[in-house]
Amino acid sequence: MIKVVTSAERHTSNREWIHSEFSFSFADYDDPSNAHFGSLLAHNDNRLEPLQGLHPHPHHDLEIITYVVSGVLRHDDNLGNKADLQAGTVQTISAGTGIHHSETNPSESEQVRFLQIWLLPEEPGLPPKWDAKHFPREFRTNQLLPIASKTGEEGTLTIHEDATVYLSVLESGREIRYPQQEERRTHLFLLSGNVEVSCEDGTFNLKAGDAARIRKTCDLRIKGINSEGDTELVLIDLP
Repeated sequence: MIKVVTSAERHTSNREWIHSEFSFSFADYDDPSNAHFGSLLAHNDNRLEPLQGLHPHPHHDLEIITYVVSGVLRHDDNLGNKADLQAGTVQTISAGTGIHHSETNPSESEQVRFLQIWLLPEEPGLPPKWDAKHFPREFRTNQLLPIASKTGEEGTLTIHEDATVYLSVLESGREIRYPQQEERRTHLFLLSGNVEVSCEDGTFNLKAGDAARIRKTCDLRIKGINSEGDTELVLIDLP
């Protein structure tokens, strides 16, 4: 079963210093019928203005995956981690028993766009930790590149949940396949471009900002159909 959620169906939070598109209930957006997809609690597409940011704030018992799409995102936390995350960098935070961190845009002229994903961990009360890694564009072109997983295999960042997050850049006309398992969920989100998604349920066209929530067995075929360039997408495999 495939449920397409269009870009327009997301909740828009537009402040002077940050623009966000929420795929699930978050902050001032409360919709009990759209609270999560399996263990996926939040899927936020953020654009932070120059020299603006989120002041130090706490989290606990969350697995937070941040992907910097463009610009630079500055991270600072109470564990002593500080980093300027360049475009193409993925950051993971296992909040566990508690962590305080800030996210700011150090640029004086450029926005930073970053995707933030929240997952429910397999168990509460774990020690907090932070990590980050840059994934070059060529490593994810015309393939699904795993960037975060429970096992940490294939050079992925480690998270405390039985989920795997993939990135891909598809050239027009190129196709990738993803054989979904019966008991799993798949969340597919387009950062840019257009794709044609096909499986037993039929064929669906997605554009930038659209998502597909997929359940049950489905041999996914994802084809880039953007005539103006490449398509960038995120795929999450979930219990």
